[in-house]
Amino acid sequence: MEKGVIMSIIQLKGVEKTFHDKTEEVFAVQEVDLTVEAGDIYGIVGYSGAGKSTLVRLLNGLEQPTKGIVKVHDQDITQLSTKDLRNFRRKIGMIFQHFNLLWSKTVLENIQLPLKIAGVPKAQRKERAEELLALVGLTGRGDHYPAQLSGGQKQRVGIARALANRPEILLCDEATSALDPQTTDEVLDLLMDINKKLGLTIVLITHEMHVIRKICNKVAVMEKGRIVERGDTLEIFRNPQQEVTKRFVKKETAEDDTEQILQAFRNENPDGLIVNLHFTKDSANEPVISQAIRKYPIDISVIHGGIQKTIDGRFGNLTVMISGNELHQQQALVFFKGQGVEVEVLKGE
Repeated sequence: MEKGVIMSIIQLKGVEKTFHDKTEEVFAVQEVDLTVEAGDIYGIVGYSGAGKSTLVRLLNGLEQPTKGIVKVHDQDITQLSTKDLRNFRRKIGMIFQHFNLLWSKTVLENIQLPLKIAGVPKAQRKERAEELLALVGLTGRGDHYPAQLSGGQKQRVGIARALANRPEILLCDEATSALDPQTTDEVLDLLMDINKKLGLTIVLITHEMHVIRKICNKVAVMEKGRIVERGDTLEIFRNPQQEVTKRFVKKETAEDDTEQILQAFRNENPDGLIVNLHFTKDSANEPVISQAIRKYPIDISVIHGGIQKTIDGRFGNLTVMISGNELHQQQALVFFKGQGVEVEVLKGE
């Protein structure tokens, strides 16, 4: 991702948010520290109830923290007056899972609504709305009503409306959860394009690791109100540390290393060596398996796995069986390691 001078645009320090009901305190967000840099597409992922939606509402002042500091552009928004908070929110756009469009108004009228509230003259509102329609790929749809649009088109209108006041930050709260997979990818491509064209910082809340992998350069994983793991997206996919992160990554990469499959391969070739090959961004582009087969008198059968891509590089795992005599098998393992591939030999029972 291209960036100019890297600077922190969002900083959370020791942030907590507690809700009270009749019987107990609910700790929605606990001891969260988070830094988002200008130009990031920063993903926050977690299962239902992890606290991610509460966290994103803290970023634009819709919720006030029980404890801690929320800074945007070095301004502590918890200290803003009601008037200043309203003005601050104009610099933060937000899109939602269910679009939140006004069904009685046309597409153009929906996009113009934030500008109308801000007191922008009518002619300027219309000009800006038409410009945004083109940006999100809906030229000619301005006179349509939301009911005449597909889900993906409605979300494009939501994105256009969120951009009306030229925000510096775009918050996306489960923005693709109501969409089918193809439309999800189209909306994600649009968000990535907007990030590049406008230099917009995006904070994206989701429970789908596919969304993180496709467009986010950084990710924080939430569980029970806490951030339990964070880092560059590629590194998180390559080397997840926490169990919840491993579940997310495993689901996205569709690993299925069941013992039944491995045992079937062992039964067919008892002298074969079953190995996990872990590819990093440096090795994932190299044809190391075909190179090893040409270099040594061995056969390599792929059992399962694959190579996937984030916006910053490729990663992946392959479970393979290496057939040949023991010396050549060991030579192949040394070769893989020399090519930057991590090797794990799977022992049979």
